[in-house]
Amino acid sequence: MTRLERLLRPRSIAVVGGGAFAVNVVRQSLKMEFAGDIWPVHPTRTEIEGVPTFRSIADLPGAPDAAFIGVNRFATIDILRELAARKAGGAISFAAGFLEADDADGARLQRELVEAAGDMPVIGPNCYGLINYADGALLWPDQHGGRRLAPGARGAAIITQSSNIACNLTMQARGLPVAFLMTAGNQAQTGLSEMALGLIEDERVSVLGLHIEGFDSVPGFERLAARARELKKPIVAMKVGRSEQARAATISHTASLAGSEAGSEAILKRLGIARVHSIPAFLETLKLLHGAGPLPGNRLSSMSCSGGEASVMADAADGRTVTFPPLSGSHRDKVKATLGPLVALANPLDYHTFIWNDEPAMTATFTAMIAGGFDLNMLVLDFPRADRCSDADWWPTVRAFEAALKANGARGAIVASMAENLSEGHADELLARGIVPLHGIEEAMAAAEAAAFVGSVWARTPPSGLTSMISPLDGEMARNRVPGAPCQTLDEASAKSLFASRNLSVPAGRRVSSAPEAVTAAKALGFPVALKALGLAHKSEHGAVRLNLRDAAAVEAAATALLPLGASLYVERMVEGAVGELIVGVSPDPVFGALLTIGSGGVLVELLADAATLLLPASRDEIETALRSLRLFPLLDGYRGRPKGDVAAAIDAILAICDFVVENEGRIVELDINPLIVCERGAFIADALLVGDFETLEQTA
Repeated sequence: MTRLERLLRPRSIAVVGGGAFAVNVVRQSLKMEFAGDIWPVHPTRTEIEGVPTFRSIADLPGAPDAAFIGVNRFATIDILRELAARKAGGAISFAAGFLEADDADGARLQRELVEAAGDMPVIGPNCYGLINYADGALLWPDQHGGRRLAPGARGAAIITQSSNIACNLTMQARGLPVAFLMTAGNQAQTGLSEMALGLIEDERVSVLGLHIEGFDSVPGFERLAARARELKKPIVAMKVGRSEQARAATISHTASLAGSEAGSEAILKRLGIARVHSIPAFLETLKLLHGAGPLPGNRLSSMSCSGGEASVMADAADGRTVTFPPLSGSHRDKVKATLGPLVALANPLDYHTFIWNDEPAMTATFTAMIAGGFDLNMLVLDFPRADRCSDADWWPTVRAFEAALKANGARGAIVASMAENLSEGHADELLARGIVPLHGIEEAMAAAEAAAFVGSVWARTPPSGLTSMISPLDGEMARNRVPGAPCQTLDEASAKSLFASRNLSVPAGRRVSSAPEAVTAAKALGFPVALKALGLAHKSEHGAVRLNLRDAAAVEAAATALLPLGASLYVERMVEGAVGELIVGVSPDPVFGALLTIGSGGVLVELLADAATLLLPASRDEIETALRSLRLFPLLDGYRGRPKGDVAAAIDAILAICDFVVENEGRIVELDINPLIVCERGAFIADALLVGDFETLEQTA
């Protein structure tokens, strides 16, 4: 039994308060025919909605499994303390005005709330609560549009930090069965990941949906993802915070820390949690995973009786990881044999209206098409509006598709191009037939892509440690690791000396302070050399770099020109045979710890914006996958007959950089290597910026 068992699946509910919100909790539980006890608590009222009241928590006949606290923020604290003393199973704290409030009392009250609750779970504050559609238990202070889950049925569990979005989700008419809907609020004591862990243990939950404003715990999400995978219950997330405005709104809404967009993307990807970016896509992905589960691959088929719809379907997959592979060989011949000579065979397939309403003919075509072994088969079908038209001629198409899916043991979805053309009644009927109803072509593609992502992650052996081993850290925290230690920026010479002591791949180089010293160093290192002025963060922008110097005269002239730009110079053996340039950066995130960024490097790094972000520590496979995802990668792979870069050496270099950061946890505030030059043989750190607590670093050098 989880800590939240009694709260999530209560047999008795206490409702504290007499206002409209508290009254509605009683009303909604009665309306949903909750079979357990309902105990309203009010000091003066004798009944609420016909249910006798109790004057206080002390007067209750027993310890309630769940309580809804519908009083003001100040009174909430005392009620929580009384419930905890009665050994209640948990409570919903409805009131706002805690940490998210812009006043002197909010933060203090949130601390007092956590203290008063003790070990008793508390959801919120600043949240609507919980709807348990499986048992008809509603700790919910408003109307809702959902329906009770049928006995023996399964449905989605959804958690959101927004109570209003939760209300809206209950009104969906897309046929998604919902077992639980829960709001997280401020997550003062019980975080979203713990709530989710409590929900997925219920056998009536098929899939989990999370609307995330801020992560409560990285380790908590790791435990959630691992358990969800064990139970074969996929997770879909709609994580907000891609924009600065959204991150600011997150803090003001629930006082949650959103974390960086790159960090959010990296952790969800590593944990195998599918991410979507809109509420409709969120619902459609939940529905697809509920009805069909994770997809074993990304190969799709599409059929419609319209060339226009076929084109829209093809375009909707463009740029996504799901594809419509072309028909070929015996499969193509099999489909051709079922259609007339005027039909162009393709995927997506326009089967024309020649066979419309001819159930045997459609069954033959659909069966032949689905025989291609696709991971998901889609049929585009918009139903006519019921108030003005008849849908009688649409059901032969549905039956033909159903028969074809069963004949091939395949997954299938009917896709309506417009959400209003697939009613809730039609959606229910399709799900009962084993066909997933999907509303909207773009949403269907997003759902398929997400389901294929989960399938691909589940097909791989999970890493032993999923999340970051680096503690969340910001610059101020780094400076405070050693009392009084300044946060320093090492120049390139010092940074490379430190890297070399850790066996990182750096070209040989020397610090010099005059033109004659530069010439002497160049001769010792061997021509050609590069010469750089030290002490500048962006040397290229200041003209502080001279490359490919091939003799003493060139070095002397360059040194004379560069000395006024910096305190000293750095002479370095020139890296030759370059195929491509990468940037490798490590920066701290207050939520996710250290983030590793790998991207196209050089002077155009900001313009190209070609990068992938990983959590540390990162595995070799993750680094290689990130490299291959870059638009730059074809250049490293021998684009159009050009020399190939030493990708293995590049991965080795990046792994060594990661090890260096992990070894120096808490000391590094920023690490920026640009470029890491990938050559035909080898990969070398050509420039580096290192910021952090270097008294400690130097002690370990």
